Amino acid sequence: MGQLIGMIIAGAIIGALARLFMKGQQNISILWTVILGAVGAFVGGWVAGLLGVAETSGIDWIRWILSIIAAMAAISIYLGVTHKK
Repeated sequence: MGQLIGMIIAGAIIGALARLFMKGQQNISILWTVILGAVGAFVGGWVAGLLGVAETSGIDWIRWILSIIAAMAAISIYLGVTHKK
């Protein structure tokens, strides 16, 4: 249960940051922002693991940056597939 709540919170933060950094307006709901943010967090963590930077002392800035970039890509793909402007 704790992991699910953590994933929802991380997804909301990463999704919101991804939408903030994206150009233009994204016409998606808060639910999709959280879902796509969680997808971005998962993919970003996976890529960070591949690069060997997943576990560092302190804040994992590289993992956060990779997660936000992955969430931006996920949002872009979602907008492209659903043809939303």
